[in-house]
Amino acid sequence: MAHSGPMRPISDLLFCLRFYSRLPLPEFRFEAAPHSMGEFGRAVGLAPLAGLLIALPAGLILAGANAMLTPEIAAILALAALAATTGALHEDGLADVADGFGGGRTVERKLEIMRDSRIGAYGGVALCLSLLARWAALTALLRMGTAHAFVAFISAAALSRWLGLLPMALLAPARKDGAAHAAVGPQPRALAIGGALALAAGLAPWWLVGGSAGLTLASVALALGATLGMVYLAKRQIAGQTGDVAGAAQQVAEIAFLITLCARI
Repeated sequence: MAHSGPMRPISDLLFCLRFYSRLPLPEFRFEAAPHSMGEFGRAVGLAPLAGLLIALPAGLILAGANAMLTPEIAAILALAALAATTGALHEDGLADVADGFGGGRTVERKLEIMRDSRIGAYGGVALCLSLLARWAALTALLRMGTAHAFVAFISAAALSRWLGLLPMALLAPARKDGAAHAAVGPQPRALAIGGALALAAGLAPWWLVGGSAGLTLASVALALGATLGMVYLAKRQIAGQTGDVAGAAQQVAEIAFLITLCARI
C-alpha cells in the first residue's frame, strides 16, 4: 500500500532518485515500497526535482573545473560525472532506440534489437552525437559565463526528466512485458505537478542568470518539440513506447534545450 501523509513527497522523491540514478540511498522506515514500480505513476511528479538533484554534483564539477581548466575539459568532466551518477540510463535507451529503429524491418524485429544489450552501428553513432552535441553546447555556454552554464545544465536535467515521461503518457506500451509495461503510466495529477516543476526549471536560465526571455522560452518549446517528435517516431516505428523510448526522449529534449540556449540573438 502506498505511503500517505506528510512523508509522501519525500518517499516519492527518494523513489525518483533511485529510479533515475545509482545513488546509494538507504531505505527508510516510512517508505512502504521503495523499489516497487507500482509507485511510479504517482512518484514521477517529482521527477524534475530528482533530475535537478542528480545533476547538481556534475554541475558543481562543471563550474569548479571551468575555474581551473578549459571549458572543453570542464564539459567533459561534467558529462562523465553525470553518466556515472545515472548509470548512463538514458544514453542506453537512446542507443537501443537508434539500433532498433534503424536496423529492424518489422515491429517485432525492432523490439528484439532494442532488447539486445549489445550496441550496433546506429546506437554507437547516436551515442557519439549525443555526447558531442551536449559537450559542444556546454562548452559554448561556459564561454558565455560559468553561472549561465551551471544553471542551464541542471535546468536541462530537470526539464528533460519530465519530458521523458511523455511517451509513457501518450502511447501504449509496445510490449506486454518489460519496464514500460510494468510501470503504471504517469497519473494526471503527477504529470501536472511535474510539468509545473519542469517549466519552472526550464525558465531558470532567464529568471536566475538574466538570460534572454525569448531564447529561454524557445529552448523549452524546442525541447518539447523534440520530445513530441520522438513520440511520433515511436508510434510510427513500433506502435507504442518502451523504457528505451522514454530514455531517448529525455536525451533529445536535453540536447535541444542546451543547443537552443547557445543561439546568438
